Amino acid sequence: MANKRDYYEVLGISKSATQDEIKKAYRSLARKYHPDINKEPDAEEKFKEVQEAYDILSDEKKKQMYDQFGHAGVDPNAAGGAGGFGGFGGFDGEGFDFGDIFSSFFGGGARRSQSASTGPRKGNDKFIKLKISFMDAVFGKTTDISINLDTKCEHCNGTGAEKPSDIETCRRCNGQGVVNVTQQSIFGTVRSQQVCPECGGKGKTIKKKCPHCNGEGYTSKKTNVEVKIPAGIASHQQLRITGKGERGYNGGPNGDLYIEIIVADHQQFRRDGKDIHIDVPISFTDAALGCVVDVPTAYGEVELKIPEGIQDGQMLRIRGKGFKSIRGNEVGDQIVHINIKTPTKLSKEEKELYEKLRDLEKKVSGGSIFEKFKKAFKK
Repeated sequence: MANKRDYYEVLGISKSATQDEIKKAYRSLARKYHPDINKEPDAEEKFKEVQEAYDILSDEKKKQMYDQFGHAGVDPNAAGGAGGFGGFGGFDGEGFDFGDIFSSFFGGGARRSQSASTGPRKGNDKFIKLKISFMDAVFGKTTDISINLDTKCEHCNGTGAEKPSDIETCRRCNGQGVVNVTQQSIFGTVRSQQVCPECGGKGKTIKKKCPHCNGEGYTSKKTNVEVKIPAGIASHQQLRITGKGERGYNGGPNGDLYIEIIVADHQQFRRDGKDIHIDVPISFTDAALGCVVDVPTAYGEVELKIPEGIQDGQMLRIRGKGFKSIRGNEVGDQIVHINIKTPTKLSKEEKELYEKLRDLEKKVSGGSIFEKFKKAFKK
């Protein structure tokens, strides 16, 4: 216990965090360290650490005990050591009910928690990533993904028994799923509860196991799941598919499947919110005289008028050719960045024409652009 990190530190939140903030932090870190996603050697340990922190801080009573006593307040084994509560120095017993503490650690609270484990419980959520193309993000798509899914055994309906009559109440714990254990501590005799070793906390035993699932209550198989990707989705947004996560406990329903979308880059298009950006090259002549060009968009080519005298880097907007909003009817625009290309190789005729143009420019404007630039420094 001495090496345990502070639960608030584990989740990266403050002690004043709300339950919504605790849940949000947990989901983010669970996705990050889930062994199905993160293949680093210590990912599983970090995932367990995050899960443990959330189990305590998401329960108001456990959180209160943890805030008051630290890890000792939520670890039953801590009461058996001399340093469990730091000696209670300074309390003097006034207004302090030791019975309530032991009840919280070893009595009613633990009994309710263990008893609840004998009933059906929903399974954990599962997290995966799915990479899609830029155009799939623009228009949306429906695709199938293949996952390993544990489903309730159809033969035994999740009980793990060959027949309903093969299910018996555990004689060791009388169906409670827990057994009482007496321990000696510095405070005297302390009674605690532990998971029943006979039934594993289920409260029931099976005489004859189901031959189809070997008593597990579930079967595992590769399953195709349909995923509907909405138009306008962005990288790191998530889709949830109900009931396709990890299997439930004691016949409970499966958890949910969370799919994090990763949108691949496009060779020409770039995304900024709902807008799509593109660089369009034009010649020096077209920039000076103006022109009309057919600009590629995600929806096909669109005719765009380039005004005469346009400058390099100037932007033009094509309305309604961006991303659709996932919620609502708003559609972004396409932003065209003008990229004026200076010729690097000229024919003899082109060179003569450019020289004539330069001479004419000096005559009409009273000098070249650079000469005007130099004169500005002499003033």
